[in-house]
Amino acid sequence: MTSSSNQSVETHLTAENQKHSGRGPIKYLPLFAAITAVTPLAIDMYLPAMPQIADSLGTNITALQNSLSLYLFFYALGMFLFGPLADAFGRKRMLIIGLTGYSIFSGLLAVTQDDQMFLIHRALQAIFGGAATLVIPGTIRLLFGKDTVKGLSYVSTIMMIAPMLAPTLGGVLLELSDWRLIFWALCGYSVLILVLSLRYFPNVELAVDDVEASDDKQNAQSEKRPGLKELYFSTYQRILANKSTLGFLVVSMLGSFTFFTYVTGISFIYITLFGVSEMMFGILFGLNVIVLMFANLSNARLAPKIGSVKMMGYMWGGATICASLLLISVVLDAGIHYVVLSLLPIMGCLLVILINSDTLILQKFAKNTGTASAVIGTLRFGSGALAGPFLTFFYDGSALPFAGLIITGVLCIGVVHFCYNRKQPI
Repeated sequence: MTSSSNQSVETHLTAENQKHSGRGPIKYLPLFAAITAVTPLAIDMYLPAMPQIADSLGTNITALQNSLSLYLFFYALGMFLFGPLADAFGRKRMLIIGLTGYSIFSGLLAVTQDDQMFLIHRALQAIFGGAATLVIPGTIRLLFGKDTVKGLSYVSTIMMIAPMLAPTLGGVLLELSDWRLIFWALCGYSVLILVLSLRYFPNVELAVDDVEASDDKQNAQSEKRPGLKELYFSTYQRILANKSTLGFLVVSMLGSFTFFTYVTGISFIYITLFGVSEMMFGILFGLNVIVLMFANLSNARLAPKIGSVKMMGYMWGGATICASLLLISVVLDAGIHYVVLSLLPIMGCLLVILINSDTLILQKFAKNTGTASAVIGTLRFGSGALAGPFLTFFYDGSALPFAGLIITGVLCIGVVHFCYNRKQPI
């Protein structure tokens, strides 16, 4: 798709949205956030029930803990498989398939009696969850155009309510019944979102097809449905080989690794090393979510004005300062207060870097946003999965490996960004 065609698509979509609503594409953001929330709900709601599930299925808690890694792996696989299909057959169609499959396997998880079937159903739930959520960034890209970063930030802000409330909701459901009610609740939630999506999810492909046909009728008439080789190999190769976005993909991987280092190691740091209570840990974790929401809202206001590339540079500067303070605090054993005050802004800066790098990638591939989203998601969760093994390899009983990996990740982001990304003509 050419640059002029991209502008025609964005102009057409903006006109269509304004015709139906004065709020334009903003009206879709709550639905987009609700769709994206199926993953954090699936990950966090069942955490309080792990011991009960293990007892009920006659397995050990370690196997249930591995189901979390299993979910992340197959979630990334689902994005990889369904990304090109969303570009070829339509985002709304792939969303419906994803939510339908997610609902079915959530229900099967609620009735399973065997630990092996539990893991199988969990993997399939994750695959279809990936199919459902991968369409959101691309749809935002088509609806918001040059304001994509604003749309992504707002959706991320709304969606963060889910991981904030999910463990508590899981605990309430356990009080009302047993662990199976949690998966029935996930099933019911996804069915509700499916019904709303059938009615309200925008058919952005129709507008794109109309504009492309008017721009070049001859090409539109001669275009054929791509084969498997073109669908997967060629489209992925096109994105991964693009030099103008490769640096942003690397930044996304490094940022995800650093972010997941925090998620993986923070309970050890706070609870084991500093001896905080589980209640205080929940408060500190909730405080981090609030900081992330503030970072999202600030990014939505600032990035469209100063540009995503500059925003990434400013946030890297803030993350570097705070990561250095974190490392100094750990080396000097300064105490938990300095660690907390250092970590909170680091996570906010990293989130802004990730959102802006995603925006710049999606803006380059308006016609292949499904595949681009799949590449981003697969590399993100794949690199994030390395955080645990790295923390284990460098483990010495202190917080030094944790702080060392975080500052290493932040410094690597800076090297890639300032040597490569800031020079790219995007």
